[in-house]
Amino acid sequence: MEKILTKLEGVYILEPKVFGDHRGYFMETYSERVFSELCLNTRFVQDNESFTAQKGTLRGLHFQKNPMAQTKIVRVLSGAVLDVAVDLRKGSPTYLQWEAVELSAENKRMFYIPCGFAHGFLTLTDNVTFVYKVDNLYAPDCDRSIRFDDPTIGVQWGIGDPILSQKDQNAPLLRDSDCNFVFED
Repeated sequence: MEKILTKLEGVYILEPKVFGDHRGYFMETYSERVFSELCLNTRFVQDNESFTAQKGTLRGLHFQKNPMAQTKIVRVLSGAVLDVAVDLRKGSPTYLQWEAVELSAENKRMFYIPCGFAHGFLTLTDNVTFVYKVDNLYAPDCDRSIRFDDPTIGVQWGIGDPILSQKDQNAPLLRDSDCNFVFED
């Protein structure tokens, strides 16, 4: 597996080794040993999966605030998404900066997003199956969203009128949220 650096420290694109032949392919999506060799020593406790039927659906920007913040590894099993991580750690050199990567069933890339970052994705195709590992259990009391189009962040989604859930339509701007992430050197 290859770990590709991004402009956001701690956020990585992961490219697994894919072995294919006339029958199909095989790849390792997670190995504790390989992740340790890549200095990604995260203990994952939950796997999640979502399905999105329609292209142009935006999910995000989501996070769990402390003490239940989550590190995630996300990937796509079918279809394609524009996946985004936003640094919400006050005092970070990259505070409010974001990174976007296309994840697809075809490119098989994964995105490693540590605690302190919001996450969201826009479906680029119909019928997207999205999976992710997290290092902390789902905690409804700590579950938060911020507006996908918050002007202080300025994510360039490439779409004017995405399909949104009620939760995402009603999400506050970051300045109105109770996000409690702080950068630690």
